Amino acid sequence: MQTLIVAGAIVTVLGLAGIVWTLVTILGAKRRGLSPEALQNAIQKVAPINLGALFVSFLGLIMLVAGLILR
Repeated sequence: MQTLIVAGAIVTVLGLAGIVWTLVTILGAKRRGLSPEALQNAIQKVAPINLGALFVSFLGLIMLVAGLILR
């Protein structure tokens, strides 16, 4: 079960890295002073990546908890 715990932690960190990347991308777009339409387009391009990263992070946490319970 140690492998499941380590794998879950790695997957969770990868998901969190994706979430941080989307946050930095959108904050960078805001700082550039884009028009509202351009900012909305930037958000629409990044939103699926953010949702996917959230899902990956969730799966990693499930793996981590399952490994801890089965330990």
